[in-house]
Amino acid sequence: MINVIGLGYIGLPTALMMASHGVEIVGTDYNAELVRTLNSGHMTFQEKGIEELFHSAVESGVRFTTKYQTTDTYIVSVPTPYDKFSKKVDPSYVVAAVSEILKVAKEETVVVIESTISPGTINKHIRPLVEAEEDTSGKKIHLVHAPERIIPGNMLYELLHNNRTIGADDKEIGEKIKSYYAAFCQGEIVVTDICTAEMTKVVENTYRAVNIAFANELAKICRHDDMDVYEIIRICNMHPRVNILKPGPGVGGHCISVDPWFLVGDYPSLAKVIDESMKTNDSMPDFVLNRIYEILKENHMTDIGRVGLYGLTYKENVDDMRESPTLQMLESMERHLSGKSVKVYDPFIEKDVVERQYHDLDAFLRDVDLVVIMVGHDEIKENMGKLEGKVILDTRKVCDMRGVYRL
Repeated sequence: MINVIGLGYIGLPTALMMASHGVEIVGTDYNAELVRTLNSGHMTFQEKGIEELFHSAVESGVRFTTKYQTTDTYIVSVPTPYDKFSKKVDPSYVVAAVSEILKVAKEETVVVIESTISPGTINKHIRPLVEAEEDTSGKKIHLVHAPERIIPGNMLYELLHNNRTIGADDKEIGEKIKSYYAAFCQGEIVVTDICTAEMTKVVENTYRAVNIAFANELAKICRHDDMDVYEIIRICNMHPRVNILKPGPGVGGHCISVDPWFLVGDYPSLAKVIDESMKTNDSMPDFVLNRIYEILKENHMTDIGRVGLYGLTYKENVDDMRESPTLQMLESMERHLSGKSVKVYDPFIEKDVVERQYHDLDAFLRDVDLVVIMVGHDEIKENMGKLEGKVILDTRKVCDMRGVYRL
């Protein structure tokens, strides 16, 4: 039996996928309300295909509890935030989870860390706990790092098809854990050492962050001299060895907006390109704010209360708001004493999370004159006709109407 610790965006789909493929799974989370919701037969977030997977896993016998189980294999999928001042990873959730595991672990237990961590985190923060437990109890505990590689909006496909990395001290233990993931993963599963596994996950997300930053910097350069960044990127990408991404209003989610900072925090004198790239991405919400003020001025609009931000999530067609550019922008506006007056709407966010939040597209559009498309949900793509007569700032290049403003 495998005890999956942490039933959020990563741990829960992993637990459900394993359970539906014949692995005995118990999911554990400290959040009693979340556990009650799952045990009552309801999912805790929206994702394509997740409801069907949930019911399949329940039929296969998956269980949910707030208690850590006594077993020989654990998968830890808890959050790993970063300290915004030092830029270093905050391993406290992982440390707390492992500490609880060690209280109930069997002899020869394997603890798999799925949470994304900076290189060296296991050696610095987790291994000392394990060695102290081994010295005290005499039990042998094995450590493994199997970083997650999925993204909201496409979780189930990526769980099934993405390649995986298993980092282990002992190759035999690595192969054992590989067999659990191979129950459902159709991609290649590589077994390596722990530090390499830690580094590869962070590097993957850093590579994407740097490329996004290049596109965002191009947008700023082109805006300075009134050039069309999208046309420039389109032509450049006709070259067989060029693939420039689209610029956007900022970078959100828990991976690309956070993980590269781990390298900056650990290697401040070496990670110069990464540092500047992250600063560029982090500056985009303020860049969008400036565009809003320019457009208001150009159109002789004075009431910021008639500005509407479409989209609260960090990407299209998901309900994940972690590190959302819209939330970053609202925070910046609030610091300038004007953030409380704009209107906000997102079809995927059912509960009120910000002031002046709407839950109906038509009502939202009736009350705004300037629509800022922050997220390219399918809903807005399918209802572009409703934006006729509005001033539009499209930060995602999903609107082809005449006169639309872009980054």
